[in-house]
Amino acid sequence: MNVHIRTGGLLALLACLTASLIGCSAQAQSVAHPPPRPSAQVEAAAPATPPRAVGWLTVTSSENAAPLTVFYPSADPERPVQRGPFSFQLAPDGAATPGNGRLVVISHGSGGGPWVHMDLARRLVQAGFVVAIPLHKGDNHQDDGTPGPQSWERRPAEVSAAIDAVAAQPRLADTLQLDRVGVYGQSAGGHTALSLAGGAWSPGNFRRHCDVNIAQDFNACVGLATQLRGDWLDSVKLRVARQVLNWYFDDDRPRTHHDPRIAAAVSAVPAAADFDMRSLERPRVPLGLVLSGQDRWLTPRWHGERVLAACQTCELLARLPQGGHSIGLSPLPPGLQGLEARLLNDPPGFDRATELPKVDAGIVDFFSRHLGLR
Repeated sequence: MNVHIRTGGLLALLACLTASLIGCSAQAQSVAHPPPRPSAQVEAAAPATPPRAVGWLTVTSSENAAPLTVFYPSADPERPVQRGPFSFQLAPDGAATPGNGRLVVISHGSGGGPWVHMDLARRLVQAGFVVAIPLHKGDNHQDDGTPGPQSWERRPAEVSAAIDAVAAQPRLADTLQLDRVGVYGQSAGGHTALSLAGGAWSPGNFRRHCDVNIAQDFNACVGLATQLRGDWLDSVKLRVARQVLNWYFDDDRPRTHHDPRIAAAVSAVPAAADFDMRSLERPRVPLGLVLSGQDRWLTPRWHGERVLAACQTCELLARLPQGGHSIGLSPLPPGLQGLEARLLNDPPGFDRATELPKVDAGIVDFFSRHLGLR
């Protein structure tokens, strides 16, 4: 899952400005990834029946030519499946079995894809959900040509198209009721979740945020093109970045998207500086938040914490004081390097193996409570 970002010059900054909210990255090495071990609390409450196998299929639709990855409860046996650097236990094209009747759509981060959300997907499937992960056009690990506002505006409609594509699959539609669908997103996907929960945003809001706060929220505004180093070049970088932002993010028209089938949303470490916070005071659906305290990519005070402060009805599902931007990525891509590694790797002292299964269990519980399981 590579995001290639060139450095140097105004065009490089522009390229990275539009790709500033990256969810994951490519890696050269291969790692085996067994199913996550449930937390002690989940284990104690778990039934004696064996866990559901995770079926996997890939579908396309006329509305979204990019492949849609779908995971679902299956009675077929799992086998090792290699996807990129990861090895999973899955039942490819397995026969679907009835679960709880509900669908959750996962919106990946910018430059990302489905496989870094496999731990949460597995936990949801084992609770009976079907999980669909669209590959967002122009903003994924295979094609990163049009990230930024173009993708942010397309993404909610791509979630709607994913629901339609699942509905068109007889083996899945027969096990589902699609009147109440959940959506989960991380980083730029968290932006998608906020939009689908009723939030309104504009490129102009992002420009105004960066004009005032660029030095303190530099990586959110500029991405991987460069970083501030405390030397004489910082003033040049700030000046050029502001010029590009003023040119590229010049549209104040509010963007919204409404899909009546979306009945609950979870937004993890979201990109949120471009939202009108009044639109998120009382989201139209139950909205859960997952936040981290050491996010070096999206400074929490202007993104996730800002949403929490404005929202009067949101549920704080988790706030991880030692967590970084990648708390929504599990498994975490190995082999990250340079600035990308500094922004995405876990901060020292963060216990991923202990903390993230608890977060996933909280997300599953949120959707179980709010989607009206049959």
